[in-house]
Amino acid sequence: MRMDFFSQQIEQAIPGSKAEVTGDGSKFEALVISDSFAGQMQVKRQKAVFAALNEHISSGAIHALTIKAYTPEEWEKKQADADPA
Repeated sequence: MRMDFFSQQIEQAIPGSKAEVTGDGSKFEALVISDSFAGQMQVKRQKAVFAALNEHISSGAIHALTIKAYTPEEWEKKQADADPA
């Protein structure tokens, strides 16, 4: 399956999210940004992403998944902190 398929699955399941899934065919990383994460602990955010992809995790199509989940403000700050300029 193509990575954009998994990204779309997440975006459909998590309101107002923007997702980018990358990987090598069995190990994947999901970067998910959504206002709906505001006030949520990281574990709850990860559960939402896992739920969106549960069918593919259960089937073995996704063997390992690393999740990075942020609100837009958190992502903007992370990007600014990473910018060496």
